[in-house]
Amino acid sequence: MTLYSCCLILLLFTWNTAAYGPNQRAQKKGDIILGGLFPIHFGVAAKDQDLKSRPESVECIRYNFRGFRWLQAMIFAIEEINSSPTLLPNMTLGYRIFDTCNTVSKALEATLSFVAQNKIDSLNLDEFCNCSEHIPSTIAVVGATGSGISTAVANLLGLFYIPQVSYASSSRLLSNKNQFKSFLRTIPNDEHQATAMADIIEYFRWNWVGTIAADDDYGRPGIEKFREEAEERDICIDFSELISQYSDEEEIQQVVEVIQNSTARVIVVFSSGPDLEPLIKEIVRRNITGKIWLASEAWASSSLIAMPEFFRVIGSTIGFALKAGQIPGFREFLQKVHPKKSTNNGFAKEFWEETFNCYLPDGSKNSPTYFHKGHEEGLGAGNGTAAFRPPCTGDENITSVETPYMDYTHLRISYNVYLAVYSIAHALQDIYTCTPGKGLFTNGSCADIKKVEAWQVLKHLRHLNFTNNMGEQVDFDEFGDLVGNYSIINWHLSPEDGSVVFEEVGHYNVYAKKGERLFINENKILWSGFSKEVPFSNCSRDCLPGTRKGIIEGEPTCCFECVDCPDGEYSDETDASACDKCPEDYWSNENHTSCIPKQIEFLSWTEPFGIALTLFAVLGIFLTSFVLGVFTKFRNTPIVKATNRELSYLLLFSLLCCFSSSLFFIGEPQNWTCRLRQPAFGISFVLCISCILVKTNRVLLVFEAKIPTSLHRKWWGLNLQFLLVFLCTFVQIVICVIWLYTAPPSSYRNHELEDEIIFITCHEGSLMALGFLIGYTCLLAAICFFFAFKSRKLPENFNEAKFITFSMLIFFIVWISFIPAYASTYGKFVSAVEVIAILAASFGLLACIFFNKVYIILFKPSRNTIEEVRCSTAAHAFKVAARATLRRSNVSRKRSNSLGGSTGSTPSSSISSKSNHEDPFPLPASAERQRQQQRGCKQKVSFGSGTVTLSLSFEEPQKNAMANRNAKHRNSLEAQNSDDSLMRHRALLPLQ
Repeated sequence: MTLYSCCLILLLFTWNTAAYGPNQRAQKKGDIILGGLFPIHFGVAAKDQDLKSRPESVECIRYNFRGFRWLQAMIFAIEEINSSPTLLPNMTLGYRIFDTCNTVSKALEATLSFVAQNKIDSLNLDEFCNCSEHIPSTIAVVGATGSGISTAVANLLGLFYIPQVSYASSSRLLSNKNQFKSFLRTIPNDEHQATAMADIIEYFRWNWVGTIAADDDYGRPGIEKFREEAEERDICIDFSELISQYSDEEEIQQVVEVIQNSTARVIVVFSSGPDLEPLIKEIVRRNITGKIWLASEAWASSSLIAMPEFFRVIGSTIGFALKAGQIPGFREFLQKVHPKKSTNNGFAKEFWEETFNCYLPDGSKNSPTYFHKGHEEGLGAGNGTAAFRPPCTGDENITSVETPYMDYTHLRISYNVYLAVYSIAHALQDIYTCTPGKGLFTNGSCADIKKVEAWQVLKHLRHLNFTNNMGEQVDFDEFGDLVGNYSIINWHLSPEDGSVVFEEVGHYNVYAKKGERLFINENKILWSGFSKEVPFSNCSRDCLPGTRKGIIEGEPTCCFECVDCPDGEYSDETDASACDKCPEDYWSNENHTSCIPKQIEFLSWTEPFGIALTLFAVLGIFLTSFVLGVFTKFRNTPIVKATNRELSYLLLFSLLCCFSSSLFFIGEPQNWTCRLRQPAFGISFVLCISCILVKTNRVLLVFEAKIPTSLHRKWWGLNLQFLLVFLCTFVQIVICVIWLYTAPPSSYRNHELEDEIIFITCHEGSLMALGFLIGYTCLLAAICFFFAFKSRKLPENFNEAKFITFSMLIFFIVWISFIPAYASTYGKFVSAVEVIAILAASFGLLACIFFNKVYIILFKPSRNTIEEVRCSTAAHAFKVAARATLRRSNVSRKRSNSLGGSTGSTPSSSISSKSNHEDPFPLPASAERQRQQQRGCKQKVSFGSGTVTLSLSFEEPQKNAMANRNAKHRNSLEAQNSDDSLMRHRALLPLQ
């Protein structure tokens, strides 16, 4: 009796538990029961519960045709599995499916029925009685749709480790296995969708957006992840609002005001269709157009929003849709639905009434208050108001009416439901085929398929791996997620019936590498339903290439001003955050959009300045060669002989080298030219100055010598003169060799003087060495100047010391001016300054030393005679003697005066002295010159106390050489005893 009582109580409790939950359901018995949660309605009617009587369950309103199709997908999958000979043979799957009405309360009410049955089974009362009417516990639940609902359901199911496989809940919070232990899903995580949204905004170069999110566990985490991705991409958010289908009118108005006043044209929305619908209706009422809506998958294809009357506002929507799947035979299954045939489906009656806008005669308390799309508002049947709809005949054709239920062209959520059922079936199949010792439980044990428990199914789901009907591998990761791809759709208006169609314009591949995941076919996109031009949604206008974004203080980073790139930097892209530096040898162009090679500057052969300097150098070489040619041709004339022709030849050669060395400073500097030009210039000038120094000093010593001896002649022989020139030059050569060995000059590309120009110059290696080179040259020039100045009164036709003195002055002026000019110039002008200095000094030496002689040789041949040279030399000798005689006379006179005023006699000499009067019978100038040329010369020498007339006579040049040598020898002997002899010797010396 006690046993019987326990069994009866248990049966009664089990029957009551089976009846627990919403009255409307789809239910079928089986060996194993699967639960299902689907939004057959969009919401519940608002009802004030004053608690004066027992609270009643709220009524579900607004029928959801797509939700019913998803439910049908679950029933179709279960029936397909039951009829499969390979999958769970000899096992039958049953189901219990409830309507969540898209609310947490209804979903939890249905979930409690699953939990209650499992709790009774955990009592293990089978040993007391054999209950044939025992209803198996729900070992897994398929659902729910919204992430907020799934969160609540998962918290409850997780307490009993009942596996929950959602087909549409994508919130990333549900990946937290510490909180949601038994939750799995066949839809990708929202984390990928938020990243894809940010990638689309970056793709179209938008940076100023607004965000709207449903105030639930789907919208808030999704939009939070989008903000993180947007921040990484420098995308700014102008506003961020939360919405809900239960928001009051004032809250909706406030959000619409924000949208209307915002300058952001792109609005990212993470929401479901029911939550977004009130906001869209208000936007349509205000006719706020020109916005680009970026839709999450929860409303991207929602029948509540994708309505023709809303299209003018949301026609530019770009949304994400799950990858479509294929369910063979599902179309025919959908068409077979009928209230009389679908006895296990308690939702079929209401579906039929909503589809054909009629009512079944038996009535129903659960008929909806609102009709789908354009239906009039009314009350459901069973309340005495069924007259608002005509009665249904039961013979209506389901294919004759267009509803979202029959929109099976793109099976996305429906396929996820189908996949969720098959995932549970394959987990059960793994249990069914498990081999003891290879199981997933302790010691490799297997679960008993006939007494399988929910937690055992959950274990096998976590290790699931099978191939679906599309040939794709299905396995849940450690977070219970399936990684999937997205299709990108654009809302178009169908030209046929004016309905909203979803055109696929791209895809997002989660498996691809970063940067290659997004593909968009822009040619397929219609903005605002008709335009091909991409809208502008930036806080500031794009900065063109050549500029960069400049921060405006107090504004977001996306609000900026365009700043021109500085010189030497460029930007070749729009909205560049910073300008890039040009490579070292490049400079930015005028618009700063690219880099062009820097201008190369050096003293070129082709530029006017370089051509002018080259012409002057060539002119100097030509003139020097001409003078050398004249001296060579007239080498036996007195003028050439008197100027020491061998040294003159060497001097002219050195001048040729000086002019030629200037050419090394012109043209692009190379290493070899840099190392050659300074030594060439320095050695050439030292050779030139050495020749002048030796030549001038030799003559000065000869004329200053009292008695020329054989030692003087030997000392000033030609070989010794060349030796001295070589020694002076050798010092400069040593300086150059040391310079080239220790710090050789080299070609140098100077980028520092001017940013846009590269000056190719010679790096001298050591400025000290250059200073020694020029300093030594100037030292020799100073010594030469000293000797030249001292010998400035020597015979003009013999040495032209005055011109040499002047040439040395020019030399010093040039090189003293060169030092500050060299230090203050840069680039190619450094070489130009040195070339000018070399040419000026060379021309000064050439002109002062040789041009007067060339003029006499070519244009005054009458002065290029032996008599003229001797006369000039003798005149100088007599001038010296006269000065000496007068000095002795003045000394004697002063002594006589000091002794008593006696007058001393004037020493006798061959010089006739006349005080204070001229020659009484002077000859005409032409006759006098002719006579001097024929017989000798006669000159007057003026002193402070009077005038001395000098008369010299020379033998005819036609006398033979022997007579000349004898005469010179006699003159030399006589010169040892008298001043007259010394003067005659000096007169003859230049021609020896």
